[in-house]
Amino acid sequence: MVQLAVSYATSTSPVIAPEKSGQVTRQHYPNYKVIVLDDDFNTFQHVHDCLVKYIPGMTSDRAWELTNQVHFEGQAIVWVGPQEQAELYHQQLSRAGLTMAPIEAA
Repeated sequence: MVQLAVSYATSTSPVIAPEKSGQVTRQHYPNYKVIVLDDDFNTFQHVHDCLVKYIPGMTSDRAWELTNQVHFEGQAIVWVGPQEQAELYHQQLSRAGLTMAPIEAA
């Protein structure tokens, strides 16, 4: 009878698996600003009505505050949030005849 000697190669140093980081870093999408600019042809009432109509949650009082800011300061940030919504509100206000600044990151 023949005996076979089997030997297995073993590593002399232990193998250590890399540790997974238990921390997850969340990155938020940037917000964008919708800015209405002052002009010489839109009335206070029209600016107010557009803000109430197209900006969700806009109250009449807040719309008047922003309308006055547009008139006296030359511009007002009327909404801040995700890019896709900012683009929609910008487009709606622009189509309604308001003078708009380009959308910009907040």
